[in-house]
Amino acid sequence: MLCALATLPAQAQDSAENSVLPAVIVTATPFENRSELDMAQPVSVLRGEDLRRKREASLGDTLSRELGVASSSFGPAAGRPIIRGLDGPRIRVLQNGIGTLDLSSVSPDHAVTAESLNASQIEILRGPATLLYGSGASGGVVNVVNGRIPDQLFVSPKGNFEVRGNTATAERSGAFNASGSVGRTSWTVDAFKRKTDDYHIPGRANENDPSSPKGVVRNSAIDSDGASVGGSFVGERGFAGISVSHLENKYGVPSPEGSKIDLKQTRYDMAGELNDPLRGFERLKVRLGYNDYKHNEMESTGEIATRFKNRSLESRIELLHAPVKKWQGVFGFQFQNRDFSALGEEAVVPVTKSNSAGLFIVEERNWNRWRVELGGRIERASQDPQGGMNPSRAFNLYNVSAGTVWKFTEGYGLGLSATRGQRAPATEELYTHGAHRGTGTFQKGNSNLSGETTNNIDISLNKHAGAVRWKINVFHSWIDNYIFMQGQDANGDGIADRSDDHGILDPNGDFQVQNFVQTGARFFGAEAEAIFTLKPGMIDLRLFADYVRGRLDKGGNVPRITPPRVGLELDHRMGPWTTNISVIHVMRQSRVAEFETATPGYTLVNIDASYRIWKTKSGALNLFLQGKNLLNEEMRVHTSFLKDFSPLAGRALVAGLRGNF
Repeated sequence: MLCALATLPAQAQDSAENSVLPAVIVTATPFENRSELDMAQPVSVLRGEDLRRKREASLGDTLSRELGVASSSFGPAAGRPIIRGLDGPRIRVLQNGIGTLDLSSVSPDHAVTAESLNASQIEILRGPATLLYGSGASGGVVNVVNGRIPDQLFVSPKGNFEVRGNTATAERSGAFNASGSVGRTSWTVDAFKRKTDDYHIPGRANENDPSSPKGVVRNSAIDSDGASVGGSFVGERGFAGISVSHLENKYGVPSPEGSKIDLKQTRYDMAGELNDPLRGFERLKVRLGYNDYKHNEMESTGEIATRFKNRSLESRIELLHAPVKKWQGVFGFQFQNRDFSALGEEAVVPVTKSNSAGLFIVEERNWNRWRVELGGRIERASQDPQGGMNPSRAFNLYNVSAGTVWKFTEGYGLGLSATRGQRAPATEELYTHGAHRGTGTFQKGNSNLSGETTNNIDISLNKHAGAVRWKINVFHSWIDNYIFMQGQDANGDGIADRSDDHGILDPNGDFQVQNFVQTGARFFGAEAEAIFTLKPGMIDLRLFADYVRGRLDKGGNVPRITPPRVGLELDHRMGPWTTNISVIHVMRQSRVAEFETATPGYTLVNIDASYRIWKTKSGALNLFLQGKNLLNEEMRVHTSFLKDFSPLAGRALVAGLRGNF
């Protein structure tokens, strides 16, 4: 990368010497008008054309090309973000600052209920964010922003729409968003619809099985839709509003068992802000979300095997105080309640009631070119399984953090953050016991698990002005009592044990036995990107790379770690045309855990072209065309339980129309 920096043409440097990265405001922070360049913790925001061209059916796949982010990739419908090798309950997925309240962290075949088609931007906070969002954010945060509760008055109605199709999946999708105001009241509406068929691939779904379907991944179709309506009263000192949304998602799980999931969620949100609420305080901010979630897991025969239900409540209160001796900060309280059940012949987790409550404080101060941020959080989390077969557990969790940003010269910034955070074991880690057909495993939880403690150091260096802009992040995390699923080898023959659906060991059984265990672990790695302005306002070249390594203290590798990646993107803008070419090479992952197999690398080549058909002062209409996986590579995702059964889609043509008014 440093060599590439040195070879940039001098004329490009001169012509763009004063160019500066546009400020992108991050909403997943308690302080207003905070851009990603002002934060000690590495943050990135996906928005605009970049978000449009990267949208996929699942949130994980949408973000899978971002620095340090991968997807659990459990078929096209169910993919959860993995950040720096950490996944599941360590990554909090939010919608407008409140959890998605779904069951996507319980199992990788459960879809995330946040929809990217209606999102205005998606924010990614790498590294621990436990202070603001609880123990479930020990690995990072993804916040999907869709503005369903408006916080401002609109001079006139505005909105956008999009329709698209995909040849590899036979996708037919559409979405619209609209907002406006009547007097002091603002309103929003949005909706989407997505329908696909089984998707096409270049080879066999299971390359080790000659009888496996060729050219297609069976049972991978999606049929989903959703809608929302919201409204707010906006006054001189703030706003108060509500929204109601409903989602339905039916999709296949492309595992050998051929199961399907029928998911429904109704969600209610409230939000409000008040400026100058009390003497000595500048702003009061309140968020609340409640949902009624359920999904049925059906066998290939159509018979319902398990009924999952989840009723959750999450609320947050933040109070921003006025500066005290140049320190400004936020006091906050967060409460979460969950009533979870899984009923049926394949239910593997007992009915469980969960609660957590946390108090946090974040303070910051600026000294000339320095900004220092300090924080702390205390939290009480409990799990109460019903039926008396499993013990209740409760955990006291303590979290502290310190960070600084030093803008040591014009256009440059150095960030350093250190965090010590604790996470309580999740319900599934404590109490799971039984065969899970989606992952092909017989899982055994451990009700005696201790809480995890993560010590993390993050260092970032960036240059954000001029013809060459770049950033480098280096991180190292030490995790005590790291919880993970480990294959069992009871007889020591070097072969993972298998069982039938009752847990009885059988070498020919359908399920690999996996136990939830814990030991110390280390995660370390780096992320880097450089953007070259080759022609100001017209041509940009982006080079990027990321790497993460996960090691267990007792020896061996952490399972399903993201392989190293390198890539480039070339953006070209001229008149009504916008063109993007991206090439990503995912390297072979041979550093594998016990009983895990290596995964070949691949190269993904995509091209995107957008043409503005017309433009007015109030809107525009754009036609876009994408070529995906142009090399028709067989792409198997190492982080997926289904890598041997469902590679990613083959060569595809995507066409669509997007407009705003």
